[in-house]
Amino acid sequence: MKHVFCIGELLIDFVAEKQGSDLSKADLFTKKAGGAPANVACAIAKLGGNSKFIGCVGKDPFGTYLLNVLKDNHVDISFAQRAKTFTTLAFVSLSEEGERDFVFSRGADKELKYDSSLKKSIKDNLLHLGAATALLGGDLEKAYGRYFFDALTQGAFISFDPNFRGDLWKEEEHIFIKKCQPFIEKADLGKFSLEEAQLLTGKNDLNECCDVLHEIGTKIITITLGNKGTLLSTPEIKKTIPSVSVTPVDTTGAGDAFIGCLLQQIAALKEAEEVFGNIDMLAEMVKNANKAGAITTTNYGAIPSLPTKSQLLAIE
Repeated sequence: MKHVFCIGELLIDFVAEKQGSDLSKADLFTKKAGGAPANVACAIAKLGGNSKFIGCVGKDPFGTYLLNVLKDNHVDISFAQRAKTFTTLAFVSLSEEGERDFVFSRGADKELKYDSSLKKSIKDNLLHLGAATALLGGDLEKAYGRYFFDALTQGAFISFDPNFRGDLWKEEEHIFIKKCQPFIEKADLGKFSLEEAQLLTGKNDLNECCDVLHEIGTKIITITLGNKGTLLSTPEIKKTIPSVSVTPVDTTGAGDAFIGCLLQQIAALKEAEEVFGNIDMLAEMVKNANKAGAITTTNYGAIPSLPTKSQLLAIE
């Protein structure tokens, strides 16, 4: 089984308790481990895959806690770094439907330094670029770009999830769109929300969104549509894969569970390239990934709610 390298932020989610989606009314918070790349790494490991997390946390109790959570979930943290800067925090509130409101207090995640020793390790494996904070500047953005180049030169399978967060890009969405273009151009697999697909392409129609993303360069496109399922698109065919019916309580991490499950399945193939042009194989993989995303919404906190392989198999 191949390794999946997940690069980006590992942070504390302070989740508001006993109120709706308005953070201004929250006065009680619960500490949870979070960060999209870390969630994906845990999703892969909990399903029996091999994941490696590359990111930076502070030399503080929160950083220690976060690394212990990843270790407890069997994620390889040997490439994780620690900085004097305080660990990144996110404050999250949830509506009754499980939708979220975010405020970030950015810290150590931006301090990640490029490690040239990873170049050979990435060769012929999978690289997932799914950090919400990676394109905001600093050492993390530089490292992100260099690992991306390493993946291109080492024959790695590249997965890209833009993880757009409006709170981080207020009135600068055009910069975000421009910075995403090189990754969209070279990605073997792209995972987008409906909002992201429309933002990055300037189109409203989903089929047109896919056509634009393929034209730029992404080979396989998944657009997650919540309880409506996932639109799977290749240059040859488009197909909506239905989800499973659940009662959501927290949508945090659902997209990460989806892409983590999809990557775990691809990593289990003898060659990742087997998925290209094989719509039946991809459809079955997306069906499983939809289940993983749905299961994750039925409990609070992303990482504790990520499914195991037995939980996934228990759902028809």
